[in-house]
Amino acid sequence: MISSQPQIVAGIYEVCIGVVDPLAPIQYWEQFGYQIGQIGELTAETAQQLYGVNSAVRSLRLHHQNADHGLIRLMHWDHPTNEGLGLDSMKVKGNRWATTMTADALTLWNHAEEAAIAGWPIRYIQPHWEVIYNKDRKSQPFTSDAIGVREMLLLQPLARQVLFQRFGYSLPHYGTIHEHARFQTSQFTHMGLVIQDDSKTSLKFYEDVLGLVRVRDDVETSYESSPAGRQIFDLAPGEHFLVTAFDEPRSSATDLQAARSGRLYIIRFPESIPLSDRYTHAQPGSLGMSLYTYRVQGLQAMCDRIQSSSAQQITAIIPNEFGEPSFSFTAPDGYFWTLVGGEG
Repeated sequence: MISSQPQIVAGIYEVCIGVVDPLAPIQYWEQFGYQIGQIGELTAETAQQLYGVNSAVRSLRLHHQNADHGLIRLMHWDHPTNEGLGLDSMKVKGNRWATTMTADALTLWNHAEEAAIAGWPIRYIQPHWEVIYNKDRKSQPFTSDAIGVREMLLLQPLARQVLFQRFGYSLPHYGTIHEHARFQTSQFTHMGLVIQDDSKTSLKFYEDVLGLVRVRDDVETSYESSPAGRQIFDLAPGEHFLVTAFDEPRSSATDLQAARSGRLYIIRFPESIPLSDRYTHAQPGSLGMSLYTYRVQGLQAMCDRIQSSSAQQITAIIPNEFGEPSFSFTAPDGYFWTLVGGEG
């Protein structure tokens, strides 16, 4: 019997990034408005129990203004298990990335071009115009407001980012720009996964077990309909994927103005499209973006729920690097998660 419903405290709490030396990543993320908060470590024995990695780890949590979600945890492993996703295509199973709102996409594009000229390992696309909401709205160029976003992709060895700039509308709870950061960016507003599951069975876990709110479902993006989606996900002519989005319980599936950041985007490719399997390069021990966490009120109740679900490799609840009660598991779709005890 699944126990009473615990509560996700907020949206996705952290994006965890495996690093070989934290100094350069700290300096990089400071440009996006992040600052060092907690620091902690685990022995190899304890890291094996919580993360399945036989390596000591030292971690730094990076905060963004007063956000209670969309944070970063830099994980410095003594013995990383692999190089991570790196510059791999976004069109792979096991993919992870984090999306950020910016007030200045052009400056980020300028820096990406400068990095490419300097020979840095980097992959990026120019900011494409996309209409996210009210796609059927008729507008008159140069006389009506242009309502949409500019989206760009920025891949580096340790960072897989999508960045967007809004035009003509705002959502009050969906990201807060740090106006004094170099790139005028918010905390991470949504994070993504790529799966293949024509039955949609694995999606039920996030709604029925974790208790998230399904706010968008089966929204199609195709090669023909979206220049941004085409380039970001390396779509070939005729290919498409479907998007399902899950929010924390305070959000809303019907009131756009109540939408909250920390959203989980699950990109679902048809099983007929061949995709590489990169799950092992996007889990703890890997370099780069390799883990997402949620904070949970009633952690033991959530652990009991997950024990009664189809999740696998469920660990005991033990203190993490920061002394917070935590446990990990592999969701039915193959992604590794860690949940952290916390209060709202």
